[in-house]
Amino acid sequence: MTYVDGFVLVVPKKNIKAYVKMAQWGKKLWMKHGALQYLECIGDDLHPKWCKLPFTKIMKAKKSDTVWYSFIIYKNKAHRNRVNAKVMKDPLMNNPQWKDKPMPFDMKRMANGGFKAIVEA
Repeated sequence: MTYVDGFVLVVPKKNIKAYVKMAQWGKKLWMKHGALQYLECIGDDLHPKWCKLPFTKIMKAKKSDTVWYSFIIYKNKAHRNRVNAKVMKDPLMNNPQWKDKPMPFDMKRMANGGFKAIVEA
């Protein structure tokens, strides 16, 4: 079954452009090493009436923030581990363009984990 690395993070609105640039770079890197799909999604409808605990509340997002849901899809967990190992060894990971700059989001307000697909189409 498919395996997914999922992320929820908060990006200040003033940093959206920098985050998108970093995300486009990340997409190229993960896809180069074999990820099946890479998505970065900005919150659009984060206050549905039927939900008691929206992402904005969980992530303690301010009005000046955006909430992102991002994920990378792999064939399975072993494939994910191989791809991520290649990404971490890629010289681009040590590129001063990214390494020497502050992250455009607060790493302390990021949630992530690996998920095994149980139902998929």
